[in-house]
Amino acid sequence: MGDMHPPYVAVVGPSAPGPSDAPRILEAAREAGRLLAEHGCVLVTGGLGGVMAAAADAAHRAGGTTVALLPGERREDASPGHTIVIPTGMGEMRNALLVRSVDAVLAVGGAWGTLSEIALAARAGVPVFAVDSWDLPGPEVVACATVPEAVVQLLEGLHPGGR
Repeated sequence: MGDMHPPYVAVVGPSAPGPSDAPRILEAAREAGRLLAEHGCVLVTGGLGGVMAAAADAAHRAGGTTVALLPGERREDASPGHTIVIPTGMGEMRNALLVRSVDAVLAVGGAWGTLSEIALAARAGVPVFAVDSWDLPGPEVVACATVPEAVVQLLEGLHPGGR
């Protein structure tokens, strides 16, 4: 990889946020997608609903490139807003592929799948920035109060073209 590749950033979070959390979580995901696209990042998600769909839709509307790494085998399962759709057939094991294919992870909200993605990223040395997500100890996961704060910190730590 050379400097010609933009940063790849995963936005992860629940595919079905709880009813009381959904408006706040989905709005934060949309803000994350938009801001990352405006900064020239390639957005990578798990390709399904909830946070993934909200982030991808906002990034796409902002002119960004969005990649879906689907757990199943059917491209048509991807939520709208993904410009590149890759069915992995790997089920939730695609979470490891997702975090290994990016330069940083932005977690918005938290469900079990989100926790697995955060843990896999932390173990692989991929920086994680979390907004309204799992409160985990250690330097691998940076808790941020807002999405703009997370995006600023994420971008400051990135080196375009790979880690």
